[in-house]
Amino acid sequence: MTKTALIIGVTSQDGSYLADLLLEKGYRVVGTIRRNTTYQKPNIQHLIGKIIIEAADLIDGESIARLLRDYQPDEVYNIAAQSVPADSWSHPLYTGEVTALGVVRVMEAVRHFAPQARVYQATSREIFGHVNADAATESTPIDANNPYGIAKAYAHMMTRCYRESYGLFACGGILFNHESPRRSLHFVTRKITAAVACIKNQVANPPLDELGRPLITPGGKLKLGFLEARRDWGYAKEYVEAMWLMLQNDEPKDYVIGTNSSYSVADACRIAFAHVGLDWREHVVSDEALLRPTEITVLQGDYSLAEKELGWRPRTSFEQLMQIMVDADLARFQ
Repeated sequence: MTKTALIIGVTSQDGSYLADLLLEKGYRVVGTIRRNTTYQKPNIQHLIGKIIIEAADLIDGESIARLLRDYQPDEVYNIAAQSVPADSWSHPLYTGEVTALGVVRVMEAVRHFAPQARVYQATSREIFGHVNADAATESTPIDANNPYGIAKAYAHMMTRCYRESYGLFACGGILFNHESPRRSLHFVTRKITAAVACIKNQVANPPLDELGRPLITPGGKLKLGFLEARRDWGYAKEYVEAMWLMLQNDEPKDYVIGTNSSYSVADACRIAFAHVGLDWREHVVSDEALLRPTEITVLQGDYSLAEKELGWRPRTSFEQLMQIMVDADLARFQ
């Protein structure tokens, strides 16, 4: 019997890779997009005609409930969110409405209209905030310190609440940073690889950064925030495999998904620019306008429980990931 999966937020990096994976496994895939006048979404152009696309929004609980009633999915993946930590400072109310309360709307719709469905909720490394440890596990205390992380912490705890209170098969994926060529330009790794491509290819009209400025200055400089910020970065295409595996498990659990390694923004610049024979120090500057009010401490994701119980482990190194992204952007920005 063909399984049906509902992906809330299919146009995202994770949503589109997850749709690819589920189609390969023979699922009927229903993916949501926010109401718009066009389906011209780069991450899902190759999926048009292969998946069912429905308009829904985490702010509109009825739009989610309708899909649960109509499709009776076997699996529900909530990937949607206001997903940019930096933007949560300028849009804290919207972040809470979508990233926190939106999850409750999903859980309520599942509880009332498709209680048999297995649910994956995307939470985040940001729920840990400042932690005095080398690596985070599933038992690491929650101590979020920015509006995005706090909203994700609420979402994570409500997922556990619905699992324990109503018996829903609901899992939280505590994912550390994960990147790919499908990552939005709001995120630093894509900013770096897109800038490398624009500089190398001498692009006359580069894309805009999150402040609405050309990504590359007339002098060929890329402006970034805190260059010594370190993150545990993995490959999104591999992380969606962990999402699927969680819902195939015998019992619902939360899992940390990471690589148990960390690299700085400066490391990412060095690798990306070196891939095309350039010295990053000649092209990258730190801009105070891009600094955050608070910065999370270095923390790596200990994926040992996921490896033990799900058989999941990262396969792509950070250097390989940055090179994959540079190559994709060299082809994209001509």
